[in-house]
Amino acid sequence: MFDSQILGLAKIPIFSFAAVFFLIVFSNSVISNLSLHSVVLDTTRSPQGLRSTLENPQKLRKISTHELLVSVREEVDQEAKGSEDLDHHTDLLAPFNVTNQERIDWLKRKLPNFNIFKSTRLSRQFDERIREFFGHDRCRTQFFMTWISPARAFSGREILALESLFKSNPNGCLVILSRSMDSALGYEILKPLLGFGFRVTAVTPDLPFLFNDTPAESWFDEFKRGKTDPGEVSLAQNLSNLIRLAVLYKYGGVYLDTDFIVLKDFSGLRNSIGAQSVDAFGNWTRLNNAVLVFDKNHTLLHKFMEEFTSTFNGNRWGHNGPYLVSRVVERTPKGQDCNFTVLPRMAFYPVDWTRIAGLFAKPVTRANSKWVEAKLAQLGGVSYGVHLWNKESSRLRIEEGSIIGRLISSNCVICKDIYSS
Repeated sequence: MFDSQILGLAKIPIFSFAAVFFLIVFSNSVISNLSLHSVVLDTTRSPQGLRSTLENPQKLRKISTHELLVSVREEVDQEAKGSEDLDHHTDLLAPFNVTNQERIDWLKRKLPNFNIFKSTRLSRQFDERIREFFGHDRCRTQFFMTWISPARAFSGREILALESLFKSNPNGCLVILSRSMDSALGYEILKPLLGFGFRVTAVTPDLPFLFNDTPAESWFDEFKRGKTDPGEVSLAQNLSNLIRLAVLYKYGGVYLDTDFIVLKDFSGLRNSIGAQSVDAFGNWTRLNNAVLVFDKNHTLLHKFMEEFTSTFNGNRWGHNGPYLVSRVVERTPKGQDCNFTVLPRMAFYPVDWTRIAGLFAKPVTRANSKWVEAKLAQLGGVSYGVHLWNKESSRLRIEEGSIIGRLISSNCVICKDIYSS
């Protein structure tokens, strides 16, 4: 019997053995990826419960991998496709010191090359993937971020922001709207968080779908036809300003900038926007759009997009972002058809951008140390998070013992390379 089996196998061509071997290796790889994707954190809302769960992997429960097959397939397909040059925010920056018409001409020449406007298989699956990801009632809070830069620019500091989100909101689900992060490299960047069972994914946005049947649709159509002056402010920034409004209008949830350290559970917030600055009487003087919490189809989001379309100005920093939401809220009375809350400055923007550097420096005197302790107690008591104002702080090192260093240490999960980020 043994000899006959050998003789039978001998008749099988050599390439068949190679094919079988390849299938075994490939299957193991896919199963490994599925196992990594298919764990969900089973924990309480308390930091102690979270830490206990993370220290005991047995508490991670398996879930069905059916909902994640699309995501895994996309990663495999993207990797097979090979590397692709993706838009960098500097590529979306119009030339300086030129006329309006020269910028419009520049836009007409560049538009065909901007990947963010191109329709692809991934972008056409946008709505399906979003609904699949948020489905099955496992998401206590729906979070969104945007990333219009190469995946390689998504650094340790952005990862620390994501860690803080899941430390305080372990049952939340985060979608990063990004073409570059929706790739094999993006998956590798997010893999450590996926390994802990946190629900995070990157999805290529479908801009025509997002803006369809919203006030943004007419502006986008004009823009794609090259009839709009893009201005000197980065187009990536202005697109992010609009995308965040549209995605909340379509799906509802929480939008966060990637330079926001989360300190509290967001599930109790609804239809809220935060004050960036206040006057001597505590009345807000400016709002900001780095954090937005709104229900699906909320009237205020509709008004924001109307304002974006009717007053777009790409030459003034903040005009289509913080200044826009401030203008609209100032003239919008609260009522049954537009119910919302303006949260105090300490909720999201407890430190002004002009003073953010002080939070990155370690205390060097006894008075400094007392101030640090007092500030940490204040932030822990009333703030949902801290906006890091990356435009001002991205070059600053997080010093050990600093307020930011202490906040991140207390609100991270993996807690890797905090002081080199």
